[in-house]
Amino acid sequence: MTSGTTEPSSTPLHSRVDAVLNPSATQAGSESPLPADETIGLFTGRKDTFSERYHLTRRGKLKRLAQITRIVEQFDILHGLTPVKMRLMFEALGPTFVKVGQILSMRSEMLPQSFCDELAKLRADADPMPYATVLEVLATEYGRPVEEIFSNIDAKPLGSASLAQVHRATLTTGEDVAVKVQRPGVRETMAQDVSIMRSIAKTATKVVRSAQIVDLKGVVEELWETFQSETDFLVEARNLAEFKRFSERFRYMDCPKPYTDLCTQHVVVMDYVDGISVSHPGELIEAGYDLKEIGTKLVDNYATQILDDGFFHADPHPGNIIIRDGRIVLIDLGMTGRLDQRTRSVLKEMIFAVAKQDSPALADGLLRFAGTEADPADYPALLADLDVIVTEFGTVDLAELDIAAFLTSLTQLASRHGIEVPSTVTTVGRALVTLEGLLDEFIPDVNMIEIISDHIATSKSMKEAVQDELKSLGVEGHQALHGTLATLAELKVASRMLTRGQLRVNMELVGAEEPMRKLSDMVNRITMALIVVGLFVGSSIVYYAGMKPIIFGIPVVGFMGYVVAFVLSVWIVFDINFKGRKPKRR
Repeated sequence: MTSGTTEPSSTPLHSRVDAVLNPSATQAGSESPLPADETIGLFTGRKDTFSERYHLTRRGKLKRLAQITRIVEQFDILHGLTPVKMRLMFEALGPTFVKVGQILSMRSEMLPQSFCDELAKLRADADPMPYATVLEVLATEYGRPVEEIFSNIDAKPLGSASLAQVHRATLTTGEDVAVKVQRPGVRETMAQDVSIMRSIAKTATKVVRSAQIVDLKGVVEELWETFQSETDFLVEARNLAEFKRFSERFRYMDCPKPYTDLCTQHVVVMDYVDGISVSHPGELIEAGYDLKEIGTKLVDNYATQILDDGFFHADPHPGNIIIRDGRIVLIDLGMTGRLDQRTRSVLKEMIFAVAKQDSPALADGLLRFAGTEADPADYPALLADLDVIVTEFGTVDLAELDIAAFLTSLTQLASRHGIEVPSTVTTVGRALVTLEGLLDEFIPDVNMIEIISDHIATSKSMKEAVQDELKSLGVEGHQALHGTLATLAELKVASRMLTRGQLRVNMELVGAEEPMRKLSDMVNRITMALIVVGLFVGSSIVYYAGMKPIIFGIPVVGFMGYVVAFVLSVWIVFDINFKGRKPKRR
């Protein structure tokens, strides 16, 4: 195989099976997210973990950068960039930039809405790769002849995208399956593109410190996370297995079963689903299906995925939803989203805050959402902007609240105020927009917003609410207990230092400066008064003793004492009178 093709897997087949069944296990050849600082520089050529993992070289990056430059020049963007031209350019640049366009389509704070609408049309369709290449990749992945695994593989693909191609096949054991094969070299190309874009975004952030550059860096990081999951087909196999378990609770939901012993980083084998796509409503009606029932169950189950389980299909476009044997079957779980319990709870609270037109509650939820604290100087401006959102979305009934549009507006507002909203929230918004578009086009009688709102209002019973509250209290109690134990440990150290005479305390009484100054003045006056009294008493004793020398019939020492006592008495009276009236004159 040439240098651009997929590298043979160095791990035995049973190790790859373990990777699917036990995602937490570490094994050779498995991919794990890398921190940003492990990415090599744009032109350094320095070998490190990232470059070795994806076979990146300085020459390869320069070659790819030159290719990108030529394509950009072909579209002559310096003389005007239209939405259509931008979409076509991203398609020509390859799968990495298709993903960039899909992410940017949900970032209307960065691009005009017309560009976002056009980029939303991006699909990763591509020319089919040769059948011989498919067989070569399979043989390389399994390390044995393809005939030992598949008795038949259709030469004509079911679908061909920029990342992978799907063929229908039959296992030697008789099962009808779909085989998803990753294009050779696409993983290295996408890693190269991401590395180049991260380097450019990092450099641009240092040169131009603006909100737009920071957002662009966030887009690249979101692309990096997407790349990590979508180019490792073991992740998709795990997603299929997890969603299969989720679907067992619902008689009307299903997804293909993965054959985990045949899944690798570049190949996914799953049940072949032969049904009717929701994009063909006429065929569904002819087959006896009720479109409204399909749409209602689809939306309600999607609300369960997002708000109850926190694991959801992130790309519910028509091609990924098939109706078979009375069940809604979701396929292609390469793109999924996850929301933790805290995020789901806050999301519900924010939706109800909008319905109640409660801007402060919405602000609190947004800040909890982002995991940041409010800056008091910006809080009034934040409330003012949230008032606009509340006015726009809170004046309708909860059943009519456009949740997708609400999340989009909220994300844009958060960006303007420097609040970082989790990328999963953007994923939720993008998925809801996709689902809403599907319903508007093929099942227009279904009100997605009303169904999701009803689900939010009725999904949690009192028992579940109490259980969640107890669980929250348990977590908070656990944290408080550890905080108390840490405090006791610090007190033990302080006690030991105190007994050894090693403890020093620096104390500051905030706001005590003025009382202390007045106390000081009082003490000074009392001291001077005692001195005056002493001088008068001492001088009188000298006077009656008749100590010489004498001047004006008064001993000199006594005379001097009387004079000093008189001067100090006048100063005390003047000081008391002056400082006592000064505040009144202000």
